[in-house]
Amino acid sequence: MPWNLPNTLTWLRIAAIPLIVLLFFLPYPWASPASGLLFAAAGITDSLDGYFARRLGQTSRLGAFLDPVADKLIVAVALVLIVSRDTRPLIVLTAAVIIGREITISALREWMAEIGQRRKVAVSQLGKVKTILRSWGCR
Repeated sequence: MPWNLPNTLTWLRIAAIPLIVLLFFLPYPWASPASGLLFAAAGITDSLDGYFARRLGQTSRLGAFLDPVADKLIVAVALVLIVSRDTRPLIVLTAAVIIGREITISALREWMAEIGQRRKVAVSQLGKVKTILRSWGCR
């Protein structure tokens, strides 16, 4: 079912991306912190969607596909926003490495699914913790 609670939380995370960008570029002193808070709230929905999917028995193929896509989109956008304000080489290189890693992992998962080995690159709890910590670092 595409419109269950977990999938709705994931869609809300995706819908927050343009709002995060808009807030980031508004010319008010409160705009950047508001953008960071919206990013953090979106990060919380990342934990909640998986929790509710398992708890309510509402896991779906759409949710399994959409959740990592939403994660990668919002993290990539946050990194691009950071680089737009701070173009020091170390910042740019760090953002490029993180985005490159995300693309590589996605490609690896796709390839492993093609050869029937998707379970070998399944998302783990440690990966979820890493995503939360990385999200805090982006603020």
